[in-house]
Amino acid sequence: MNIGVDTIKAAIVAIDCHRGHLDPVVATMPAAPETAARLTAANKRFFDRARAGGVPVYHVVTTYRDVAEIRANPFWRTRAEDPKATRKNVLRHNLMGSPGCTIMPGLQVDGDVVVNTKKRYDCFQGTDLDITLRTHGINTVMLTGINTNSCVLATACAANVRDYAVIVVSDCVDTMDSPAHHAAALLCLETAFAHVMTSDAALALLASRPNT
Repeated sequence: MNIGVDTIKAAIVAIDCHRGHLDPVVATMPAAPETAARLTAANKRFFDRARAGGVPVYHVVTTYRDVAEIRANPFWRTRAEDPKATRKNVLRHNLMGSPGCTIMPGLQVDGDVVVNTKKRYDCFQGTDLDITLRTHGINTVMLTGINTNSCVLATACAANVRDYAVIVVSDCVDTMDSPAHHAAALLCLETAFAHVMTSDAALALLASRPNT
């Protein structure tokens, strides 16, 4: 498959694979327990296989200093006021020092990079993700994590306009919203912003192309 890059230098960008979404015991904006378990296991398998092939993993974790950093977003304030919204707990989500800010056990190993200054859906906004990727010559990002229809979508768009080749790993992303939201996000992504493929296909692509 041609992704538009002659010599692929890839990294995984794991979006919000933290307990705030994926651990039902402490999550403030939880995915369904079965979704969380499947997504955590799928990411672990993918990370382990990719690291064995020399692909680095960058974990991006939402962390807020205080509620003011969250409330500054007008739309999020409206979600906090809607008891039916999946994001109704946004004003207490992943405040600094809370257990939700911890990456799910088993996903992080020595040598991984952690970017824990994410404040908005776009992983590049207000973080040093772009500079650390470019410092290491990365031209292709493989996105995993949650939520397909918010943070994954926003980050894929941001990476695309920064001229990275973008791969969304379809079996390693999901949402706390509905399957319809997940499917719609993938459709938008593969139409205009990213290549959408399974983890097996992504690893096969890297194995078949020059990767320095």
